[in-house]
Amino acid sequence: MTDVMGNPEAAPESGGFQAAQAHFGTMEPSTVPPSATRDIERLYEITVPASVEVGRTLMRIDELMRLQPGAVVTLDRIAEAPADVLVNGTLVGRGEIVVVDGRFGVRLTELVDPRARVKSLAG
Repeated sequence: MTDVMGNPEAAPESGGFQAAQAHFGTMEPSTVPPSATRDIERLYEITVPASVEVGRTLMRIDELMRLQPGAVVTLDRIAEAPADVLVNGTLVGRGEIVVVDGRFGVRLTELVDPRARVKSLAG
C-alpha cells in the first residue's frame, strides 16, 4: 500500500482504514472566456498620462516668486541617478534621459515588478 504522496510503506493501516492511493492526472490550463478577453482588450485602448521625473525640490513661495530666466533650481538627485518613469502617477520604472532626433526620451534600464505596481495602485 502507498500513501497519498505515492510513498510505499508510509501508509499506516489502523482501525480497518487503509490509505488511498492518489493519482494526479494532467491538469488542463484554465481558459479565459472569450468575453473576458474582449473586456481586457478594451483596456489597451485607454490613454494614460506618462511622465519622467528627473528630481524634486521644495521651495517657499517667496523663492518661487523670485525665479528669473536663467535661474538654476537644484534638485534632490545626483546627475548620474536614473530618472523615474511614471504612468498615471505610479512608478513603473527608471531610465536614462536620451535625445532622439532632437527630442528628449528615456531609455528604460529598470522596470518595477508588475505585482508591486498593482499593489501600489490598491493603496
